[in-house]
Amino acid sequence: MTEREKLLKKLSGAQFSALEMQLYLDTHKHDHEAFKSLQSYQKKAQQYLMQYEEQFGPITANDLLGDTTFEWLKAPWPWENEWEAKK
Repeated sequence: MTEREKLLKKLSGAQFSALEMQLYLDTHKHDHEAFKSLQSYQKKAQQYLMQYEEQFGPITANDLLGDTTFEWLKAPWPWENEWEAKK
């Protein structure tokens, strides 16, 4: 697995965990520990996103803020990833 793929996996995991905590908090709004976990996952996701963009460029068109090119189009599509093709 490449460094790019490893970082995408970390980012995806942090984003997924944040979303799960958010859904949990929809029905458990007084769970302060869960809220702290949500904030932690959101912070990790933001850090991974920033790290990814510094090393590999924006992931989506929404991440192009201030860019003058469409570099995100140069990244491999999901079906071009070796580990996706093996599924």
